[in-house]
Amino acid sequence: MASSSSSPVPPTLTSAYAAPPPTTISTASTSIVFTFPTYTSFPPFYTLQPNLTTRARQLTLWSNLLTTYCAHHRLFKLSLSSLPSNLFANPSIHRSLSQPDIRTVLAHLALPANGGRVEWIPTSSRAEKPNSCWVYWRTPTEWADAIYGWVDETGQKGAVLTEYEIREGEAVQSQEWRGMDEDLLRKVLGLLVKRGKAQIFGQEETAGVKFF
Repeated sequence: MASSSSSPVPPTLTSAYAAPPPTTISTASTSIVFTFPTYTSFPPFYTLQPNLTTRARQLTLWSNLLTTYCAHHRLFKLSLSSLPSNLFANPSIHRSLSQPDIRTVLAHLALPANGGRVEWIPTSSRAEKPNSCWVYWRTPTEWADAIYGWVDETGQKGAVLTEYEIREGEAVQSQEWRGMDEDLLRKVLGLLVKRGKAQIFGQEETAGVKFF
């Protein structure tokens, strides 16, 4: 799909960039349809603009779109080799963000100053650029707090739960972390271990977690 050229930003798009909405991360929705913001219908949105001020506002819009989209669809991880077809593209106007620009958007979100909502997953070779990343529409700390709060509210302190029960069990079907990637869950549980609020027994699929 072809990207747009670096044409001047039309007044309507400039207006959208001039007052970007705050980064509001919605909760995971049960609705199938995700409503895309109006600004995604403007072709220049799919080419990062050369003007630094305009680009900063544009990146804010992309960041907001990415986190709300992933929250809606319960996506915890993105791979550049298998991205959702409509996340960085608008087929109706035949525009898409290029791979280098997608990396720029993700790198923007990875900066602590921008909330650290993305974390690149290292490859086995340091010479290779990471191809996948975690998308933190909830940060690991926020997930740790949520899981521990659920354990406390449901009276499960002192109990040993399997990682599967925490990820996929019947009791968590209404929780936002349901279906979380195993590696990310272990990262989150590791935070609770460091706080002295949990202990992990065993490894991987056989791992059990005791909460204090």
